[in-house]
Amino acid sequence: MLGFLGNNLNKLKEGISKTRDNFSKKIQNLVIFHRELDEQFYESLEEILITSDIGVSTTEKIIEQLKQEVHRRGIKTSEDCKVILKEIIVEILNTNQDTLEIHTPAIITVVGVNGVGKTTTIAKLAAKYKDEGRKVILAAGDTFRAAAGEQLEVWGQRLNVDVVRHNEGSDPSAVIFDAINAAKARNMDILICDTAGRLHTKMNLMNELSKMKKVIDREYSQAQKEIFLVLDASTGQNALQQAKVFKDATDITGVVLTKLDGTAKGGILLALKSEFAFPIRYIGLGESAEDLQEFDAEEFASALLDF
Repeated sequence: MLGFLGNNLNKLKEGISKTRDNFSKKIQNLVIFHRELDEQFYESLEEILITSDIGVSTTEKIIEQLKQEVHRRGIKTSEDCKVILKEIIVEILNTNQDTLEIHTPAIITVVGVNGVGKTTTIAKLAAKYKDEGRKVILAAGDTFRAAAGEQLEVWGQRLNVDVVRHNEGSDPSAVIFDAINAAKARNMDILICDTAGRLHTKMNLMNELSKMKKVIDREYSQAQKEIFLVLDASTGQNALQQAKVFKDATDITGVVLTKLDGTAKGGILLALKSEFAFPIRYIGLGESAEDLQEFDAEEFASALLDF
């Protein structure tokens, strides 16, 4: 993993500044004005965590672990408690967090509801891998949303990347089938597949993704297989509900969290790690391709807490 070094760390700090202002500064003020570790301190800290969209369940876990460590280490002041809080947050963010290595050939299926930035994320991933010297091809597997295929094709033209698509309303699995054959025939390194973001029922979603998986396993058995769930950080706790639906529908191998730069709700990342332990693969800090950053738990914690 590249991590966030030098200017990248500054960019990360700037990118999550709204979340940091809503989180780190409030904790710093709490520590300054409330030095004793009494129940009022913990209640105030709990309120800060919950209002940062970390969620009730994860907040309770953090507070409980914090109290245990404070007691175990004999900590007496809120200033020293702050150090333990950072350790706990890093531990949560590091849960099941391994290094992503894309070997070739690889097929990345991108899932998520409409509006989270799924198509843009696919384009950014394509640009990133292409810049690394990989040969990339895209599959317009969202055949249900009007103009989804056209949107992906526009991105393909901008990036000079081939896009395999069928007519609107076509069978998504047939698109994936043709895209796999095209990837093989053209000796592509990475195939990135879009999928439908809105189906009428959860059962439809499960069935559609299951069909795609069967096609991929049968037709591209030699490929590394990744399934990235795209979530919009600005939706806060709604992202947890989306994560649950897609976790039940398919085997998520990683999360891409978009729009972190435009929200104070970046604490949702902690809730996601605590509730589901998905590896966070990338975070979105802006509109350009380079704003899709590889996630590093310790650097993110440093940028978030700023102490």
